[in-house]
Amino acid sequence: MARSTTPNPPEEFDEHIIDTDISDEMSASYIEYAYSVIYSRAIPDARDGLKPVQRRTLYTMDELNLRHDRGHVKSARVVGEVMGRLHPHGDSAIYDALVRLVQSWSMRLPLVDGHGNFGSPDDPPAAMRYTECRMDLAAEAMTGSIDEDTVDFRSNYDGRELEPVVLPAALPNLLVNGASGIAVGMATNIAPHNLVEVVQALRHLIDHPGADLDDLMRFIPGPDLPTGGKIVGLDGIRDAYATGNGSFRMRATARIENVTPRRKGIVVTELPYNVGPEKVIEAIKKLVQAKKLQGISDIKNLTDRHKGLNLVIEVKNGIVPEALLEQLYKQTPMETSFGVNAVALVDGQPRVLGLREMLDVYLAHRLSVVRRRSQFRRGKAADRLHLIEGLLVAILDIDEVIQLIRSSDDRSEARTRLIGVFDLSEVQADFILDRTLGSLTRYSRIELEKEADELRQTIERLDEILGDDAVLRAVVSNELDEVARTFGTPRRTVLLESAGTAVTSAAAPLEVPDEPCWVLLSGTGLLARTSDDAPLGLNERRAKHDVILSAVRATARGEIGLLSSDGTVRRLSVLEIPALPPTASAPHLQGGVPLRELVDPGATPLGLMSLDEDGPGIALGTRQGVVKRVKPDHLGRDSWEVISLAEGDVVVGATMLRTGEEDLAFITSDAQLLHFSASLVRPQGRTGGGVAGIKLSPGARVVGFGAVRDASSAHVVGIAGSGDALPGTQAGTAKVTPLSVYPAKGRATGGVRCQRLLRGEDNLVLGWVGDGLPLACATSGTAVALPEPTDRRDGSGVPLPQPVLTVSSPAATFSQP
Repeated sequence: MARSTTPNPPEEFDEHIIDTDISDEMSASYIEYAYSVIYSRAIPDARDGLKPVQRRTLYTMDELNLRHDRGHVKSARVVGEVMGRLHPHGDSAIYDALVRLVQSWSMRLPLVDGHGNFGSPDDPPAAMRYTECRMDLAAEAMTGSIDEDTVDFRSNYDGRELEPVVLPAALPNLLVNGASGIAVGMATNIAPHNLVEVVQALRHLIDHPGADLDDLMRFIPGPDLPTGGKIVGLDGIRDAYATGNGSFRMRATARIENVTPRRKGIVVTELPYNVGPEKVIEAIKKLVQAKKLQGISDIKNLTDRHKGLNLVIEVKNGIVPEALLEQLYKQTPMETSFGVNAVALVDGQPRVLGLREMLDVYLAHRLSVVRRRSQFRRGKAADRLHLIEGLLVAILDIDEVIQLIRSSDDRSEARTRLIGVFDLSEVQADFILDRTLGSLTRYSRIELEKEADELRQTIERLDEILGDDAVLRAVVSNELDEVARTFGTPRRTVLLESAGTAVTSAAAPLEVPDEPCWVLLSGTGLLARTSDDAPLGLNERRAKHDVILSAVRATARGEIGLLSSDGTVRRLSVLEIPALPPTASAPHLQGGVPLRELVDPGATPLGLMSLDEDGPGIALGTRQGVVKRVKPDHLGRDSWEVISLAEGDVVVGATMLRTGEEDLAFITSDAQLLHFSASLVRPQGRTGGGVAGIKLSPGARVVGFGAVRDASSAHVVGIAGSGDALPGTQAGTAKVTPLSVYPAKGRATGGVRCQRLLRGEDNLVLGWVGDGLPLACATSGTAVALPEPTDRRDGSGVPLPQPVLTVSSPAATFSQP
């Protein structure tokens, strides 16, 4: 039993003790508290979609005249006014509500224009003494015509002032901005929607009162979240619209791109509603530390105010980005659920509302607001017309009116005489008596009659609205259309029936499988890999750009070698090389990665080679005419030499042999060509210095070296020019000749003349020999047309349109399977 008494009561007071059952007292107190939370704090009104604290904040800002075209004021001032006048709770609750009305990631259509730090999806706002605010234009639409008797008012918490029960709400705020709140025994959670779509549904409902849910969902297919993203699966949305309860999955918007030349990454540009980037980063870090998520090398938050959300997740080499993205959706807040529980106050009672019910309640509210506004405006217009008609009567006999007023002893007598003489009402008489003599004489009859006519037209129009429900509904429809035109924005959230084209873990493994592939090196020094089973002919299929200089067969998780002009082989991981899309025909500026991004060889790259020790090995030719055959020893280090070069010597060409019976060919700067069988060259170890390949004339050097499998279909290219010109600045002349017109000779002998130099040319600047018809490209990667082949061994070249960087064959194979 609960017992209430005062200790040691004075004798002059009578003892007053009430015995109450404690269960009854607790039940009554709890119910009273629950009602207070439901009606006065947590649940929004279905008409304006606002909780009491939000409504009081907007009304106070309207009273303070904090319009969108006025200056900002400190948030603390607004909070203080709301707390002192209307809201019987602490300042933190008021400021939290104000902050939410500012945040564009919380509200689909923000109602308050904030200046200062109002936080982020992960960070709290600055204190209210540091921020400023004013009404946004949308808030003015919410409070518009509130002074025209459009809504009811009630006493505030201390009975000294009045506050609106609901705002006129020209915006369907409950659906547009949504709501969330936790009361006692119930909660509400309503998703934001697109204003234009909601208005279209409302206008359709005005024209077709019997519209069903399917009709309305043609206009409102689903929520439109402030942060964009995707909604996956629409069944839950229909359940929520039908019953007021349901759920749907929100998914981040992400794309896969090259974040560095060597690595791919997942770039997240939109996150689910109420999920911040720091929450995602923290979840990913925990999963990586617990070894529940693999394949992530780094994560960066590059979000700023100008570019918006930009979360970059770098993917390790060898990991399938699509499969990793699917794991991120499953294990992190990049995909989360939104549970709809559409509870709102209707006629003061909490109700669970479907889409049709929410639209009906708002529409009924707007019809009531427009009707009451029209009644108010009609009354104002009628009152003004009544006064104007009195003035018109008075100015017809203005002299008599003035004489009558002057001859009266007091105001009461003057009023009585005006009423009696001119048949005026008491209101008209008082209005005339309130005018000064000067103002009475300044009135123009024409202007008064014009104003009276306008007032009669206004009254007639308002009577039509009040007398015809169809006209009233048309006015509401037109006003909604104007709201949509003023505040509407395009849809941000993409609606998907299912997960779309997302790769599931079952469809693709997380790690890149060790499948066969080809690694390609282009003439301009770009590397790429492809799953093409037959790279032969890639140069023939190329879209007039860079040529493939070298191709080697490998596996996705294997390794290859890069041979450079210093006689060094550098080991490369195939996974480090970006993969071309299946439709790519050849590596080009947008498909490959420059060699300098993977290695810094310090010498000119010549080609790719397999690290498989089986086979006849590779053949090298140097500038000083040395030739060497060597097997590519698979050493356990990043780089190693395959030839010991003499001082000043460099490797000018290299090729991997298939049979050991190929023809090796040298081209010298003085236009000499020598070719002989590779079987004449004895294979040496890795440290060997090679043997004499061609006998050079004094001052001559080797400008081209290669190997051909079929001399009958091979060709020779020589490009002549001046030795004094800077490299890459002269186009020169080119000559293409079948290799079969040149007789084979022994190793270490002099060659035969292969091109006649023209005036101004003193040497060959580039030589090439290979299988098939040659292809050439310039430094820019564009194709360069070579002349037609000629059988003249010592003929001169044909001028080229631009300097040639490199020449390659259609097969472009450095290593064959």
